[in-house]
Amino acid sequence: MTTTRARAKADRRAALLAAAARLFADRGYERVTLEDIGGAAGISGPAVYRHFAGKQAVLAAILLDASEGLLEGGRAVIERQPDAAAALGELVAFHVEFAVSNAAVIRVQDRDLDSLADADGRAVRALQRTYVELWVDVLARLDPAAAVGTLRARAHAGFGLMNSTPHTGRGATPAMLAAMALAALRA
Repeated sequence: MTTTRARAKADRRAALLAAAARLFADRGYERVTLEDIGGAAGISGPAVYRHFAGKQAVLAAILLDASEGLLEGGRAVIERQPDAAAALGELVAFHVEFAVSNAAVIRVQDRDLDSLADADGRAVRALQRTYVELWVDVLARLDPAAAVGTLRARAHAGFGLMNSTPHTGRGATPAMLAAMALAALRA
């Protein structure tokens, strides 16, 4: 059972991560201070240390949480949808929703992944590789004759389209991104 205090702490952590993601996306990791993050979340910079060891830990939490969330969500789609074509459609819908809802995180991933400490960078990349392989496995069920490298290239092309939300502005709708991703994935 979650206490009120635990919920408040979790809410504050989420607010700090959301504020940091927006700031990192707008300015870049190097140009943001803990004071900036705290101020954007309505607390003092030093109070950020109650939740994170430092700015590096904030960046790691943003990217690890996103990677873990994608992997968990992808696994859930595959577990509930045994049909490969339907699973692919649901994976695309899931990922597009994530990308649209987390455009700042996508920008941070694109620009600041290399700013992570080595161990955190390895952890994020391992989660991402596992997520990609979920997609490759679904694609292999749809096209068993295709080489794994080809399927992986299709998956990455799909991710490129779906993750373009921070760069496309209002020109691309979620439905358009999903349709383009499905076309790339099935090419």
